[in-house]
Amino acid sequence: MCGIVGLYLKNDALENKLGELFEPMLISMTDRGPDSAGFAIYGDEVQEGWLKLTLRHHEEGFDWSTLTDQIATALQCEADWMSNANVAVLKVKADEAAVREWLSAHYSEVLILSAGASIEILKEVGLPENISSKFSLSGMEGSHIIGHTRMATESAVTMEGSHPFSTGSDLCLVHNGSLSNHNRLRENLKREGITFETENDSEVAAGYLTWRLNEGDSLKEALESALNDLDGFFTFTIGTKNGFAVMRDPIACKPAVLAETDDYVAMASEYQALASLPGIENAKVWEPEPATFYIWERH
Repeated sequence: MCGIVGLYLKNDALENKLGELFEPMLISMTDRGPDSAGFAIYGDEVQEGWLKLTLRHHEEGFDWSTLTDQIATALQCEADWMSNANVAVLKVKADEAAVREWLSAHYSEVLILSAGASIEILKEVGLPENISSKFSLSGMEGSHIIGHTRMATESAVTMEGSHPFSTGSDLCLVHNGSLSNHNRLRENLKREGITFETENDSEVAAGYLTWRLNEGDSLKEALESALNDLDGFFTFTIGTKNGFAVMRDPIACKPAVLAETDDYVAMASEYQALASLPGIENAKVWEPEPATFYIWERH
């Protein structure tokens, strides 16, 4: 049993309040997932030719400045960084493969949580309220955000095993449920060049969508294929640079509710997570249908 929440802003004037609106949504899902929590926020998009990575080190006092200077010198590129607790957002004007190769060779203990133009992922073990406070969620700005609170039932409680999972540029996924064929899919996807950091079945779902998108599918086409190839029960919320999507399996045994106003679209495992949103009393509220795709994108 885990909790999922998502918020997509249709009104750009609310972007400076994204974290403030989202924090009580995430905390309200504590009863569904007290083991760990995390969120992927989209905003502060870098210019074309630049790459933004979310990096994590187990030490909160890690020297990100030296790492940034070294990578700029080694790759002969511009680079900048900003830290948040033991996580840093690194912006580099360089090729992603080159950056990953250099980090693997020189800072193998640094984990890459996400990469792209807009995405930042922050997650940790512990209560959602403590994690929100640690990363100053309430003060964050952006266009949309998805989050997850985890109650681990099939694997150890670790930061690496917590959600969201990102396996492609600006793509991430949170999942409530369980997949029965994830081991076979993982091996098939590895042969397609998809890499995995954990044994979590949710990371396999994210990897599957990355593979389909890399093959040229639209997000809707990738989700259609997922219905055929992923066995099990699930509610997915997927984040992309341009928006987010929600999908449930054909049985739809995992709870989900959607709400939409002129200002936002919100998703949660339970209605209580939506109750704090402004104008929720006038929102269109409904339960997403089984095997149906709900996608909101800016382009």
